[in-house]
Amino acid sequence: MNLNAIWKGISVGAAIGSAAFMLVKTTENKKKHIKRDAVRTMKSAKSLMDDISSVIM
Repeated sequence: MNLNAIWKGISVGAAIGSAAFMLVKTTENKKKHIKRDAVRTMKSAKSLMDDISSVIM
């Protein structure tokens, strides 16, 4: 057996696996961030509408 080829295959597999993990993890983080921003925007809009209605009344 050629140990250099085995180690090269293991290292390439680990690099590809790490890159795939980072890509998937980043996508999940972006989804959570977008959802959190949407919730904050809705809360701000509700607060703005409450302030406007209190000024009018």
